[in-house]
Amino acid sequence: MITERERQILRWIEDNPLISQQELAARAGIARSSVAVHISNLMKKGFIQGKGYLLQKNPYIVVVGGANMDISGRPDAPLVAQDSNPGKVRLSPGGVARNIAHNLALLGEDVKLITAFGDDSHANQLAEGCRRLGIDVNDTLTVPGGTTSTYLFIADHTGEMQLAINEMDIYEELTPRFFESKMDLINRASLCIMDTNLPEESLRFLAENCRCPLFADTVSTVKAKKLAGLFYKIHTIKPNLLEAQLLTGIEIRDEDSLRRAARRFLDMGVEQVFLSLGSKGVFCADRHEQFHLPAYPSHMVNSTGAGDSFMAALAWGWRQGFSLRDCAKAGLAAADICIESAETISPRISAESILAITGAPTPTPDE
Repeated sequence: MITERERQILRWIEDNPLISQQELAARAGIARSSVAVHISNLMKKGFIQGKGYLLQKNPYIVVVGGANMDISGRPDAPLVAQDSNPGKVRLSPGGVARNIAHNLALLGEDVKLITAFGDDSHANQLAEGCRRLGIDVNDTLTVPGGTTSTYLFIADHTGEMQLAINEMDIYEELTPRFFESKMDLINRASLCIMDTNLPEESLRFLAENCRCPLFADTVSTVKAKKLAGLFYKIHTIKPNLLEAQLLTGIEIRDEDSLRRAARRFLDMGVEQVFLSLGSKGVFCADRHEQFHLPAYPSHMVNSTGAGDSFMAALAWGWRQGFSLRDCAKAGLAAADICIESAETISPRISAESILAITGAPTPTPDE
């Protein structure tokens, strides 16, 4: 979302890319400091790049990390251990980064996905599926002789995941040397989202060399610890409680410890923190405010993919210039839509469906 004032300033910059902030302030009849804020917002939203007001006509988001072929099983009745359970088995595209990119595409964003594929049939299916969605996979690595990442999971009859096995060795090929050749593309993006399926040294390389806002998806407690020492380079993070405890060293037992954990992330350099509380909603914090938002009421069909939808909606909301609260509302709405679908990515995800749940974002005063 771009405000009318931002649209006006953008038109003046398009007419004269060398116009000064003082000249813009005089034209608009506002303070130069206010112009600086509007310019900053236009840069965050991807309409302006770098010094000299270099205009980005088609702002995009880069998502870096896992793309898997998912094999899911769900029994028709309560799961019986150590037995064959009648039910449904499905083959579908998945992976945290791919799922986030999919959701962003449904939200109308221009998305580029950087991941690793083997040279097998699963790679062809994943790549073609991305292209049909409008996701650019031209910068994805293809590994000759490699096996495309595969994720096998079993849910219970309610849709809650009970057990999973993954084969993700191919992501070790996503090395710092590979990413070195992609940094120009990444740094021209509105923002970059990375997941912790990447090797630790590659996460560090991205964090240290990424000049656009960097969002991090923690994925799991095992993989989240790869982010240790990188928080001063991360703009936004979305851990669950177990991951937050691991990363902050604070045992979260109540509201006070929840606030202290959020504060620890901020003290380590993160700008926005969204602590996922599952069915209880999300706890949000930045340097100005902290608050808890409950989840929207919903009927759960399948919880898989809810976190990916949440992260995508956070990034989409931030790109629209939403406040911390409105970004969180968008994330909760996307998760709500997701868990009411039998599919990992709900086809109902859209900007319109999210706003139908959250209502219009709270406007910020415009000078």
